[in-house]
Amino acid sequence: MTQQGVRWSADQVLALAPDSASRKAGSKLGAAGPWSGTGSSPEGAVWGRCKGSGGTPYRTVVDVVSGAGGPAYDCTCPSRKFPCKHALGLLLLWSGGEGSVPVGQAPDWVEQWLAGRRRASEKRAAGPAGSAGAPADPEGARRRAERRAERITAGATDLEERLADLLRSGLATAEQEGYGLWEETAARMVDAQAPGLASRVRELGALPATGAGWPVRLLEECALLHLLDQGWLHRERLPDALAATVRTRVGLSSSPQGPPVRDDWLVLAQYDTTDPKLTTRRSWLYGTASGRTALLLSYGAVGRAPELSLPVGLVLDAELSAHPGAGGRRASLGEQFAPPAPTGARPPGVTTTEATVRYGEALRDDPWQESVPVTLDDVIPTPDGGSWHLADAAGDTALPLAPAALDRPGLWRLVALSGGAPLKVFGECGHRGFTPLTAWPTGPGNAVRLC
Repeated sequence: MTQQGVRWSADQVLALAPDSASRKAGSKLGAAGPWSGTGSSPEGAVWGRCKGSGGTPYRTVVDVVSGAGGPAYDCTCPSRKFPCKHALGLLLLWSGGEGSVPVGQAPDWVEQWLAGRRRASEKRAAGPAGSAGAPADPEGARRRAERRAERITAGATDLEERLADLLRSGLATAEQEGYGLWEETAARMVDAQAPGLASRVRELGALPATGAGWPVRLLEECALLHLLDQGWLHRERLPDALAATVRTRVGLSSSPQGPPVRDDWLVLAQYDTTDPKLTTRRSWLYGTASGRTALLLSYGAVGRAPELSLPVGLVLDAELSAHPGAGGRRASLGEQFAPPAPTGARPPGVTTTEATVRYGEALRDDPWQESVPVTLDDVIPTPDGGSWHLADAAGDTALPLAPAALDRPGLWRLVALSGGAPLKVFGECGHRGFTPLTAWPTGPGNAVRLC
């Protein structure tokens, strides 16, 4: 199959949208009506002009084969969303089949954009002094790392005192003091350059008076935060993998280590989480030969989606490099050798009982894990009062859905796809329950995105 012969489905295109408004607007532009001068190249570029509200059409181009970042987009419209509705509409038009966007010679403005991308890619590969092997200042980097470690240690010590004060005065005082004191403590963790600690402090501060049983939940989170503090303060005594996990949980970034692994990586799921300053995109991949499940993280400033966009359900021939840590799932995407392509591959699954065992085993290596990636085989969405479960079709066990999953439209997609029949479902299994992200029907059929 040639690169240009790879056609995505409409669902796979819409999975790239940064939000529901973009999906809706892009769908309206997925017909030939507003487009002119459309074309595509065997190398994976798709382009066209889209009529807008002004007199000059917007020029839109997508590089379907864009190296380590997934598809790349450019459009002359003023939208700050990434990809914009015009890029989504163009890809939807292109996904319609061979005759929807003709193969032809790219116009000058497309060639210029592609050439600029090639130059930028070569410059990044060359590194700072024009050489990929140009070393940074190792002594300066060591001193900076030592200073940051000292600040984190001071912050962790302050946090231990704050937790001790809370336990001495009683958990009821947390409700009386309100959120302000916790926000002040979180700000100190930010000043100490420990964003992971700051995030956990904010979550802990939001627990008081959140319904029945909040003191128990608060005590549990205090214990985990204390454990993380102690892990940092005594990290030199820990095994290397666990020490790396503690550094990551505290908020220190890591670089991939070891040789890259080339595989056909099935894109299992992709979704965004946002906070006031950052959008984080989580992409789950499964190596069809290695059997490894890997997590890619990418980030975007507030109001702008991260650049990494991988269509769910396609397979990617690429290299991944693992980051250190007890879980061993975090990875960085390296060279891509072909564009994302359709596949009939599906990840192997387990029962609901095996899924809970897998989460328990993962907590042994990383007690701060909220959840683990799991694929469930032959499960049926089953209502249970005001909640839902995924029940084993051939057994008498089930996993409850996480409360957050009950409010998502994906739940009803899951129920509709099942129609009472068993499904294969990929998601995240944790102490709050199971969060379904992608499902496959029994028998042939494409992956259905649920998030």
